Amino acid sequence: MNVELLEITPDAEKHIEQAGRTCYQSHDNTREDSEKTFIEKIIKNGHHSVLEHGYASFRINGVSRSLTHQLVRHRLMAISQQSQRYCNEENFAYVTPDAIKDNPQAQKLFDEFMAVAKESYCKLQQAGLKNEDARYVLPNAVCSEIVISANFRQLRHIFALRCSPKAQLEIRKCALSMLRIMKHHVPAVFGDFVIDSEKRTAGSPFAY
Repeated sequence: MNVELLEITPDAEKHIEQAGRTCYQSHDNTREDSEKTFIEKIIKNGHHSVLEHGYASFRINGVSRSLTHQLVRHRLMAISQQSQRYCNEENFAYVTPDAIKDNPQAQKLFDEFMAVAKESYCKLQQAGLKNEDARYVLPNAVCSEIVISANFRQLRHIFALRCSPKAQLEIRKCALSMLRIMKHHVPAVFGDFVIDSEKRTAGSPFAY
């Protein structure tokens, strides 16, 4: 799995502060580093719409179609995904869930099925079918690449759901990678997300 930040709103925290202070006509209170306190306050007060002025784009690859099917359910994003209709998948790679890796019998069955799926896909191509029709035999485990762009408010929503221990492991790892990147670039916006289960007792609503 690879998660890459492609683009982020320049000087995003100051940009959010300038937008948010328009609501309160409090521009005179702008100081060096005042954006951090301001953002923390609006998050605490539930004024999350201001966070929509910040935007980030990610390229995610080496993940399964199962993961991307879950990710695209977050509809308030721009999404561009590798097409199985136009791309040739005869040499597809696939993701093996950890639960299968830990079970030798399941691993054998899984790999055998993937080999059959690949063989069937190629035979359908050889029979003259287009990729768009041959792809119907491809499993959810097939690797895919996707680019997503979302505002910071939507990213907070995604992290709240997908970083949870209740989320499926693959998408949780992906979301945690994205969260680490966002905490580095815009700590005031994502600082209340704690990536350490031991800190749950600290009372943080977002401790993972």
